[in-house]
Amino acid sequence: MTRSEFFRKGGTLTGFTLSGHAGTGTAGEDIVCAAVSSAAYMTANTLTEVYRLPADVSVRDGFLSVMLPEGDAARCRELMEGFLLHLSELQKQYPYNIQVSITEV
Repeated sequence: MTRSEFFRKGGTLTGFTLSGHAGTGTAGEDIVCAAVSSAAYMTANTLTEVYRLPADVSVRDGFLSVMLPEGDAARCRELMEGFLLHLSELQKQYPYNIQVSITEV
């Protein structure tokens, strides 16, 4: 199962972590993992390369973490909320393969 945790402070999303594998197919053919990974990398790359934010990004097999500086998080509200919405909709379609949670920090 892919677990996603979003962090919210004062109504603003400040980061997220993703861990695990969806397990809906073999490696390289898992459509849920591909959808989550593609959206996550697009989000992380947009934050760091388009918005030029000094996000703290950590990547390793089966794990991605993106944390935004508190003062910069509001600048990318729509992108972060869109990513949360995307994963929430995937969770509705694949409830046994992806879990989305929000933690107030």
